[in-house]
Amino acid sequence: MTEIGPVEYMIVAFPGNKFRGEIAPALADLVESETIRIIDLTFVGKNAEGETISLELNDIDPEIRDAFESAGREISGLFSEEDLQLAAESLPPNSSAALLLWENLWATELAQAIRNAEGEILQLQRIPHDVVVEARELAKASATA
Repeated sequence: MTEIGPVEYMIVAFPGNKFRGEIAPALADLVESETIRIIDLTFVGKNAEGETISLELNDIDPEIRDAFESAGREISGLFSEEDLQLAAESLPPNSSAALLLWENLWATELAQAIRNAEGEILQLQRIPHDVVVEARELAKASATA
């Protein structure tokens, strides 16, 4: 069996259903550099009346669709209908979201080493960007004071 690195997911909302072109090329770069492997990618949304809609890659702007397709994905359909419904419920009308599931290839060796040593990760958490920026600014201000 091939070992798998840590797997993460995120849901990114797009108010006004405005996808822009910066995300797909950034994902493609991460895939090409073998930093991540996209496992699944799907889209949900709400129309102007607030009804949940499912969006396929064919339903989004062709240029953006092509960029997402070039990023590749291993498998599709891992997100359940319940996952999609829950993601869509939190969206305001006339907005959409991308659900992304990826493997952190860069951490595969470390994850296997931890398993081999019978180690257990007790806590793993992502620190929000704003919190890190604020902490860095405070540290920088303290160092110059």
